[in-house]
Amino acid sequence: ETNATPHNAARAARQQLDVLHHVAIAVSDLDATVAWYLERFACSVAYRDATWALLRFQNCDLAFVLPGQHPPHIAVVRDDAERFGDLVTHRDRTRSCYLVDPSSNTVEVCAPDHLDLP
Repeated sequence: ETNATPHNAARAARQQLDVLHHVAIAVSDLDATVAWYLERFACSVAYRDATWALLRFQNCDLAFVLPGQHPPHIAVVRDDAERFGDLVTHRDRTRSCYLVDPSSNTVEVCAPDHLDLP
């Protein structure tokens, strides 16, 4: 007997896709924004400092960044992250580099070590 159902095939194909770790959006008020999301959605604060906050959802994290402190971006996890550029170690021990896509969006490529993955 085989497990070759369309659902299992789709699951196997999905496991080969890269992980979108978080999306970071610019906000003008961290306190108000974090409070707004926590009041309305089932999420938790995974990290918070004076310049950014990271909310944990079931499938992906959402970061809030202050303009001029951190760039708005999307973050993708890759086992071969160093292939995209020199990795910088951040204060939370994660390692990544930043790229810019053809539409001028910032993309953070993260090494999987020290990350909480969905």
